[in-house]
Amino acid sequence: MPFLPKSRVVVPVDFSEGSVEAIKTALDLVSQPAALHLLHILLPLDTLAPGTVWGTLDDGQRLQKSDEHFQEFLKANGLGDLHGVVRIGDPGWEIAEYARIKQAELIVIPSHGYHGVKRVLLGSVAELVIRHANCPVLVLRRPDAE
Repeated sequence: MPFLPKSRVVVPVDFSEGSVEAIKTALDLVSQPAALHLLHILLPLDTLAPGTVWGTLDDGQRLQKSDEHFQEFLKANGLGDLHGVVRIGDPGWEIAEYARIKQAELIVIPSHGYHGVKRVLLGSVAELVIRHANCPVLVLRRPDAE
């Protein structure tokens, strides 16, 4: 099997500029845009969050609004012909699982490049994906990361 082009590539999207660059990089690695599987992960609602306690916010509403924002984000960045999926869960685990389900040949993920205390507090989704994905992972370093 040749290395390129890939037939199935998963790209996690967090609506940052790094996500746009990851999508554009992934487009260069596939023969057709339909081979891209874009994914956004929502964190689960905290059971003590006011919206949950008062019943004014539920996962269905969050999924709908996130999906709408996803499409607006893609259109605003000239990627309106692509479509994304929104799931709820732990980002690192969900990305790896989604790639497994889609039988992805590659995951292209941007890195925020956090170091030190910031990394300890915020964690590393990219690191978790690397550890648990059953396919290669291409981590794109932030251009301004030191």
